[in-house]
Amino acid sequence: MASKCEICGKGASVGSRIIRHGLEKKKGGIGLHTTAVTKRTFKPNLQKMRAKVGGGVKTLTVCTSCLKAGKVIKA
Repeated sequence: MASKCEICGKGASVGSRIIRHGLEKKKGGIGLHTTAVTKRTFKPNLQKMRAKVGGGVKTLTVCTSCLKAGKVIKA
């Protein structure tokens, strides 16, 4: 499956996964400490669907936000 929406161009974005250890201050500890930071990807919810494009029918990879907004006409 393609990694980008063919309507809006939405694709995967990069972020971090942060692991914390320790007891929170409000629970009587000395606070949470960051022990590891690793890269991760946030992927859009992409769906393959048949849509009307320029008078014909074509299979598109579309994100669900475009489907919900009505930017695509289903075939």
